[in-house]
Order: sequence, then C-alpha cells, then structure tokens
Amino acid sequence: MSNLIKGNAIATDEWTIVQLPAAKEEVRKQAGKVVLFKLTGEDLPTSEQVAITVVPASGKILVPLAVWLARKAEFTDRLNQGKIGIWLATHEPLELLATTDLNLFPVIAVYVERFPDGRIFSLGNLLRTRYGYKNELRAFGDVLRDQLFFLKRSGFDSYLIRADRSAEDALAGLRDFSEPYQGAVDNTQPVWRRYSRQAAHPQPKKVAPSHATAGDLD
Repeated sequence: MSNLIKGNAIATDEWTIVQLPAAKEEVRKQAGKVVLFKLTGEDLPTSEQVAITVVPASGKILVPLAVWLARKAEFTDRLNQGKIGIWLATHEPLELLATTDLNLFPVIAVYVERFPDGRIFSLGNLLRTRYGYKNELRAFGDVLRDQLFFLKRSGFDSYLIRADRSAEDALAGLRDFSEPYQGAVDNTQPVWRRYSRQAAHPQPKKVAPSHATAGDLD
C-alpha cells in the first residue's frame, strides 16, 4: 500500500525522488596513521555530487534543489510537460529560489532528516506566503503521524509517511484537533474571528411598586 497521503486520503505516488550520491569521506594522515574522517554537518551538496547525480530518463521526478540550479537546461522539456519537481533539505536557504518562478513546479518537497527538526514548518509557511507557491507541497523523510496536523497548518498538503509506519494510522493525525485557536497558513483567521459570539442579555427583573401587592406581578 502507498505511504503517500495527499489532501485527506491515501494516494498513489507518481513521483520518483532523485537522490544525491553520498559525499566522499575525507582521508587524512595523523601521527603516521591513516585516519578516516567522516565529515558531518549540514553543508550544501558539492559540485561533484551534483554533476554525478543520476536522473531517470523518463517519468515524473523530484530532483534535488542543487541539481536543478546547476543543470536546468537538461530539464526544460520535462518541466514544460509538468514532470519535474524539486526537493530541498531543511537547511538549504530558500533564497536560492529567488530567481525561479516556483509555480512552474507541480510539486515542491521538503526533506526532514530527523523528526525533531522544526525548520520544516517554517519552510512550508515561507513557501506559501513569502514565495507564493500554490501547487503541491510535500513533506518526506522522517515524517510521522504526530506532525501531520501541524504540517497542514504550515501549508503542506502532501505527506510521504516513513516507510516503517502506517499511512492509514497517520491519516487520522490530520483530524487530531477540530478547531485550532491560532490563525495559520491553512486558515489565517484565529478562532475568535471565525466565530461570532453574542453575549446573552438577561431580562430585567420586574420590581413591584411600593403600593403593589404580590398578586399584581402575576
């Protein structure tokens, strides 16, 4: 069964995610020994990684942002056919997209490496608001049920659930809360503006004149 949720239902995934090749590990000599250093951090893809990224010759593909920026010319025809989307990691600056009309892409996907990385919510918000992206916005990677409601609030409408989890179970996460208090991308109005509550005015009590009897008030 597909692990893609699109809108409010499980859907067939038509898109292939193009992966960057692994970065080379650096080998150094230290104190007469050969030591293998695994470089860590959140560096952008190297020019070598971009150049050797293998792109399928057919089908709908999501290419890494760095590959798109460096190799646009080879994707022109497929972009015009609606068969090219892009994906970016949470640490990649959106400013790299400033000169691109994002609505040319039918899909933009954001990869979250680890569940606690909250930057994906900010990226969704910025893509929808500051950059005016209108098409499918997908989250993939370490995407779990507990995130879905908040991803939706941040502008996402497509979620590729982690392979070892159930998309059917995750689907229920979109309904975890019926009426969020704050405004957000999916509904900019806070709850106090979405609902009009009129205060009930109590009826004035009848006060008997000093000369009246109890029977006069019936």
